[in-house]
Amino acid sequence: MIYEQTKTACLELIRLERADVRPVRLLVVGASSSEVGGGQIGKASQPQLGGEIARAALDAAREFGVDVAFQCCEHLNRALVVERRVAEKYGLEPVCVVPYPKAGGSVASAAYRMMDEPVVVEAIRADAGIDIGDTLIGMHLKPVAVPVRLAANLVGEARVVAARTRAKLIGGERAKYNL
Repeated sequence: MIYEQTKTACLELIRLERADVRPVRLLVVGASSSEVGGGQIGKASQPQLGGEIARAALDAAREFGVDVAFQCCEHLNRALVVERRVAEKYGLEPVCVVPYPKAGGSVASAAYRMMDEPVVVEAIRADAGIDIGDTLIGMHLKPVAVPVRLAANLVGEARVVAARTRAKLIGGERAKYNL
């Protein structure tokens, strides 16, 4: 059930076609296995649920050729797990740490172990993000974040909040945004 709910939410966000938002090339995923399991964030880590969430997000991203980053918990300063090729593609400098369920979070820890060549980076600027259980992913989104209300708004017991991003509108009342 957790795998299916997570994958459905990720696919819904990736597939969304709106003229006012960027296409998804890089997706950030933040998830609390504690919240998914009905507990309080950071207090009831569940590695099995973390694995289901990570696998579902990876599978959804692969279907559309989207790069994915998994946010660690605050004990690792909300750093992110990505494939080495993703870090190189976006010019991100890896840091030296390996996430574990109690220091990084169950989801990021599971993702690290599922990836071919994982690295951890301090920050990214993603085109879209999915937050499962109030993990505060906004710091890793490009400006300007546009909230997306998903039909798939729960994973287990956790709320799902999502966003896509758009280009900044500049210039004031005289500015035009179309030809």
